Amino acid sequence: MDLTENEPLPQGGYAEIRIVSDTPEAARAVAEVIRRCFAGAEQRSYPVPGGGTRLHLTVDTETAAGPARTWLATSRQPTGPGPHPEEP
Repeated sequence: MDLTENEPLPQGGYAEIRIVSDTPEAARAVAEVIRRCFAGAEQRSYPVPGGGTRLHLTVDTETAAGPARTWLATSRQPTGPGPHPEEP
């Protein structure tokens, strides 16, 4: 999508992100990664002519979302059977 002269810029400290994908699930997965780094407002999604999804997300570039975990750490499944028998 091209930025047009008529499109307003976001207020200072914020960025508008547009994600275009063939499925809503893929767009939401990308938005989730972004929200782990930046505080943000609610996302808005729209159908794309010819199929697909366009997701709009506004993020606060001056405020971190909280302690960020790396993609590798969040993608790993827990290992082991659970706590050791001696643990409460």
